[in-house]
Amino acid sequence: MAKVHVCNVLVLDNPAQFMSKLEFEITFECIEDLPEDLEWKIIYVGSAESEEYDQILDTVYVGPVPEGRHKFVFTADPPNPAKIPVTDVVGVTVILITCAYRGQEFIRVGYYVSNEYSDPEMQETPPETPLFDKLTRNILASNPRVTKFKINWENPNSQQNTNGEGTSAEQATNGDGGAMGDDNSNDSDSSFDENKPPKHPSGDPNALPPMKDPMLLSPMKAGLPPRIPGLSHDNNTNNSTNDGMDIE
Repeated sequence: MAKVHVCNVLVLDNPAQFMSKLEFEITFECIEDLPEDLEWKIIYVGSAESEEYDQILDTVYVGPVPEGRHKFVFTADPPNPAKIPVTDVVGVTVILITCAYRGQEFIRVGYYVSNEYSDPEMQETPPETPLFDKLTRNILASNPRVTKFKINWENPNSQQNTNGEGTSAEQATNGDGGAMGDDNSNDSDSSFDENKPPKHPSGDPNALPPMKDPMLLSPMKAGLPPRIPGLSHDNNTNNSTNDGMDIE
């Protein structure tokens, strides 16, 4: 049984300019004290064609974590424009929030992101060289895709898989590509249904070929910045809008 339940993720300051910071308010609950840190990451998928363009925007280490419900705001700088292929700047991509314990990723929350010019003329005729200061970033917060992985909370050396090789994304999601829901949760927001795929920004669920869907890509595992404390105890549990995100 998982020792950490992610109760809610709120996308703050959205929509926003592409070059503005990203902010997520994360609420999670520990069912018992955790002696080591939780490792949270925000990852920007630069291209559905290759993991080479994935960018870890920030990593925070929260812990040791006492039993109870906690909340913190995870802030990251925007992606480096120079590392995004020109052909993938405008349009739809994905932002991932992941969390791991003792080097084992146990949850991944993915959001479709639509990057578009606010100027109608630029929408019709995009400049050959992207103008990032003219781009608007819209994270589709009402349709996250949650993928969960079973891990060994006690002895990571006996864990068969830490990133979907033994507990794959296909096993962690249902047959139509939507993430598995929490069968014990009866409070799911109607906009957060883990038993169906998230809506694609174009309205076409088949807009991205299955193997090109950036939601299915595993994030890269390099470039960890120094530890950053960011934990606060949250005694108010009545402001959650996505209680159905609770993961077991």
